[in-house]
Amino acid sequence: MPEVSSHEPTARAAEPDADVIVVGNGPVGAALAVLLAQRGRRTTVLERRRRPYTLPRATSFDGETARLLAGCGIGADLGRITEPATGYQWHTADGRTLLDIVFRAEGPYGWPDANTMHQPDLEGLLAARARQLPGVTVERDRQVVGIEQLGDRVLVTAEDGDGAVRSYSARWVVGCDGANSFVRHHLDVPVTDLGFSYEWLLCDVRLREPAEFVPTNVQICDPARPTTLVGSGPGHRRWEFMRLPGERAAELNQEATAWRLLAAHGVTPDTATLLRSTTYIFQARWADQWRVGRVLLAGDAAHLMPPFAGQGMCSGVRDAVNLAWKLDLVLGGRAPATLLDSYTEERRAQVRESILASVQLGRVICVTDPAAAAERDATVLAGRRGRGATAPEPAKPLTEGLLHRASPLAGEVVPQGRVRGPGGSGLFDEVVGRGFVLLLAGQAADGLDEERAAFLATLGTSVLRLRAADEEPQAGEVADLDGVYHALLARHGVDALLVRPDYHVFGTASGAPARDALVDALRAALGAGVPAAAAAGGAG
Repeated sequence: MPEVSSHEPTARAAEPDADVIVVGNGPVGAALAVLLAQRGRRTTVLERRRRPYTLPRATSFDGETARLLAGCGIGADLGRITEPATGYQWHTADGRTLLDIVFRAEGPYGWPDANTMHQPDLEGLLAARARQLPGVTVERDRQVVGIEQLGDRVLVTAEDGDGAVRSYSARWVVGCDGANSFVRHHLDVPVTDLGFSYEWLLCDVRLREPAEFVPTNVQICDPARPTTLVGSGPGHRRWEFMRLPGERAAELNQEATAWRLLAAHGVTPDTATLLRSTTYIFQARWADQWRVGRVLLAGDAAHLMPPFAGQGMCSGVRDAVNLAWKLDLVLGGRAPATLLDSYTEERRAQVRESILASVQLGRVICVTDPAAAAERDATVLAGRRGRGATAPEPAKPLTEGLLHRASPLAGEVVPQGRVRGPGGSGLFDEVVGRGFVLLLAGQAADGLDEERAAFLATLGTSVLRLRAADEEPQAGEVADLDGVYHALLARHGVDALLVRPDYHVFGTASGAPARDALVDALRAALGAGVPAAAAAGGAG
């Protein structure tokens, strides 16, 4: 790996141009820039394309990701550019159902379980939000060609299409520059590659007339041609066709071939406009290191996965949210730079699990041998005999990193219900705001001392007493309109819930002494030490 310079700038050195430079303005880079700017951080985004990319890549995001995107300030507009998916089924060649997942219009995180979208529309929302924030500067036609770490800052060199070179400086740099990331290559980060890849023909269409597809997403596990059919937002749909053994990629990657394959699904030039047909090869790999000094990786620059679980872009957005609040704490001097090591620890473990799951699905889907497919079908059908449709699995918990592991719920994604505060009612995130939350009920709601309260205030923590649905909340209180939070606390026998800004539970406690110890554990985990009372044995 390249060496990190130990040179420290002199005291008279100018302030860097930005707090953070984000390389790449796809949905992950754009979300990260917005999240940082919302926290008051100066962010410069360097994007190699002169103009926004007008074709979709991802086609959907799950309910947890919808919640995270809403945290970028675009929640009010998400419904305009998305359509909830009704379900996801796998079919055999003769139409029998191998897998049946039903998506809920109101999922546990306050949003539909699955949301189909035309990606350029999502990027348009993020771009509009960035323009509203004075802390974001987006510079297009900037191909990054050099990165140099200089003590407390990073110097980034970029070149425009005319060959003009300009340098930018920042405290931190995040590479969100995609699968062929310059930043990753420059850092010489080793990559774990599972070697699982197949080539598919991707066909994006715009429908000429509204059409209903039930369920929205279908995987046809036909050995003669594995095929994927998915929604991709209002008026759009995608078909994908796997390249068969012995089939030439050049033959598959032709518009005439696309129309021939689409015709079998009732899609013709009379019913749809073909926006794009192109072959792509999916991969299954992740970077082994996501931070080198003051430079970090996120999104496709850090990981790539097969599309079968629909978690590629979702994982990148989780990267951005995880990283944004940690960078903010470090930039504000409220946590040491070592906090950023937990970013790699947490996200790499989650992504690895998602990639392995996607590969497992792909091994079931990408079967072209008729005998092997028949055996697969018989095994799966026998295993689900008598079983109906299922709901999607909950959001993946964190299993390591910045967590109070000894407490119930640590690492889980907290659900989102409706609450009422003194100012009105709505989803919890909208009523309370975003950031750390300490939700208290019962005995834990009493007696938080001044020192611990002051520490939580430095983090911007919302400390809230939980009230019943029929109670009128006062300042610092919320009424649990759907009973979501009372049920959660009761189910785990706790009355204090400490939630991170990315909605993962840091930890839980029962009673005031354990609540104090929980707050002290967060303080210690952030490198802030523990209050004097706890050091003297006062925390219990």
